[in-house]
Amino acid sequence: MFLVKPEFALEQGGLSPDVIKKAFSATEDEFVRLVKQAFPVQPQIASVGSCCLFGAIADDTLYVANLGDSRAVLGRRVVNGKKNAATAERLSTDHNVAAEEVRKEVKALDPDDSHIVMYCRGVWRIKGIIQVSRSIGDVYLKKPEFYRDPIFRQFGNAIPLRRPVMTAEPSIIVRKIKPQDLFLIFASDGLWEQLSDEAAVDIVYNSPRTGIAKKLVRAALQEAAKKREMRYSDIKKIAKGVRRHFHDDITVVVIYLDHQKNSSNTRLGNCSIENTTAPVDIFSLNSVEPKEPLLPTT
Repeated sequence: MFLVKPEFALEQGGLSPDVIKKAFSATEDEFVRLVKQAFPVQPQIASVGSCCLFGAIADDTLYVANLGDSRAVLGRRVVNGKKNAATAERLSTDHNVAAEEVRKEVKALDPDDSHIVMYCRGVWRIKGIIQVSRSIGDVYLKKPEFYRDPIFRQFGNAIPLRRPVMTAEPSIIVRKIKPQDLFLIFASDGLWEQLSDEAAVDIVYNSPRTGIAKKLVRAALQEAAKKREMRYSDIKKIAKGVRRHFHDDITVVVIYLDHQKNSSNTRLGNCSIENTTAPVDIFSLNSVEPKEPLLPTT
């Protein structure tokens, strides 16, 4: 996850999809430059890559952009009869070849290679290696000269890489903030492999704000443990390196959208109790406890 520097946006005339694309492109170009510099002594750097998830609010407008399968989900208030509830609205696109439309997209990039997407080790993978189709980095799958290096031949198949099979072109959504919009969940795929969008939104909506990101992580780990017929306490005892065999890494950021009465402006970090049924804790106007950051991660 990253932020566009304010001065970059100002130089480009303000925040816009075009500015966001330029920021992604600049990040990719800089990383490719570092790879080329380090490759002679550290060739493994060509296989280093990362998903990227971006979010920003400007003038009551929400911008979300992503590469890979990290995901942004909005919690939105709905009224069912007399009861308030929250529903989930996905704001990003999963660039993962588990989805048929993504597999078609990847195959279109390299139509000569019938093995460009392979079912390998229980999931679909590009060249039998990677699941995501867009990222920052992973230069050896974007530039054939790196893929041809002997160090990577052990990963590939008999058909050489003729052209890029991954891109750094982000998917972008632009959406006006609405009064019923309550909070945003930004998380890596480790969370979404265990929890549905609706399940994550329900947890945030019905829980105190303090420690909410950790609560989502705990819920995901409990699901991962259940799938292995283990207890949560057992999975927590497994060393982090070994734990990758049980669940993917999990990073979570929760941002509450608190709308001010009689104002068209959207602000972050100021409590407006009417907009959520979550129990009031450190954000109570009468609270004497110090406020904690709204962006907990783990």
